[in-house]
Amino acid sequence: MLDLHYWPTPNGHKITIFLEEAGLSYRIVPVDLAKGEQFAPAFLAISPNNRMPAIVDRAPPDGGAAVTVFESGAILVYLAEKTGKFLTRELRGRVRALEWLFWQVGGLGPMAGQNNHFARYAAEKLPYAIERYVKETNRLYGVLDRRLAQNAFIADEYSIADMACYPWIVPHEQLGQNLDDFPHLKRWFAHMRSRPAVVRAYAKAAPYQRERTDFTAKEREILFNQTASTAPRGCTEPSAAPGGAGKAKGA
Repeated sequence: MLDLHYWPTPNGHKITIFLEEAGLSYRIVPVDLAKGEQFAPAFLAISPNNRMPAIVDRAPPDGGAAVTVFESGAILVYLAEKTGKFLTRELRGRVRALEWLFWQVGGLGPMAGQNNHFARYAAEKLPYAIERYVKETNRLYGVLDRRLAQNAFIADEYSIADMACYPWIVPHEQLGQNLDDFPHLKRWFAHMRSRPAVVRAYAKAAPYQRERTDFTAKEREILFNQTASTAPRGCTEPSAAPGGAGKAKGA
C-alpha cells in the first residue's frame, strides 16, 4: 500500500493519473492547503518544502524501510522506476521523456501557476503581471503544440511526460488560452481526457474539490504570504515520516 498526500491541484492530479494508469494500490491522505495542513509536523517530515503531493511507499523495490518522496516530478520518476512503466529504459526515449518532464516542472507549471494566481487570487489585479504570465503560458502552449505536431505523445511513447503536462492544460480557459489556436495540443488533450485512468484520477478529486477565490485573511496568509521566519518548520527528519505519515488529515 502506498500513501499519497494529496490535494486536487494540477500537481496532485499528476500522481493520481500515474497510480490509476499503473493500477497501483494507494490511499489518499488529504492535505487541505487552506487549513494549513501542509505545515503539520507529520507532513513536513516527508515534504520539507510544505508542498504536496508527497508519497510514502511502504513496499519499496529494495524491500527495506518505507521510502518517502516529495516533489511531483521526483514522485513520477520514482513510481516509473518502481513499476517499470511509462519511462522507457531505451536511452533516447528516456532522455526525451525526462526532458519534457523537467520542462513541465521548470516552465509550464510555474508559469501557468503564476498566471492563475495573478488572474484569480491576487488581492490586487496587476495588469502587467496578468499579461506577462498569460503571454508566457501562451508561448509554452505553442512549444508543446509544435512538439505534438511531430508525435502522438509528448515523448516517443505515452509516458510520465504526458501525465505531468496534462493537468496544466485542463484549466486552459481560466489561463486565458484557446485550444483552437493549438490544433495538435487540442488533439492530444482530447485523447488524454478520454483515457479511462485519467477519468478515474479526476474522479478521485471530487470529494476534495472546492473552487474558491474568496479566501479569508487567515487563509490568504497561509496560502500566499509565508516566509522563512513565519512558516512552521515541523520535523524534517526522514526517519520520523513512516510512523506519522497518516496523521496529516487531522492536522
